[in-house]
Amino acid sequence: MAMSMGSDEGEPMMEMNTTPLIDVMLVLLIMFIITIPIQTHAVKIDLPQNAPPTNTPIDPVKNKVAIDSAGVITWNGSAIDLLTLRQYLQQSLRLPVEPELQFQPNAQTRYVTVDEVLAEIKRAGVTKLGFVGNEQYGNF
Repeated sequence: MAMSMGSDEGEPMMEMNTTPLIDVMLVLLIMFIITIPIQTHAVKIDLPQNAPPTNTPIDPVKNKVAIDSAGVITWNGSAIDLLTLRQYLQQSLRLPVEPELQFQPNAQTRYVTVDEVLAEIKRAGVTKLGFVGNEQYGNF
């Protein structure tokens, strides 16, 4: 028994060729995408107008805490201990405008001393803290 896998020559095709239809649809889709205007999303924000500054202090008070290479803590040039530092910090925070605290440890100071002073500053609740004299660490 032989199976006949012959082709049906002469019979009309019963399937439609969809390749040209797909090509036309893709071209139409691309043309449709190109013609759609680009949507720009804008968020409108009411920005504040320039206003003259309101009575800002011209030269605010600054306190400087420095630590020399021997580990001596100074407050505005006078030597103090950690207990006195804590008292000075509490007094400065009671002022109507908190003064800026400038912190300047020497590059040769032991880290333990610097860490103790920074811990006292944090415990006191100082919010305006600046590190000054950082250029000395450029040659480390």
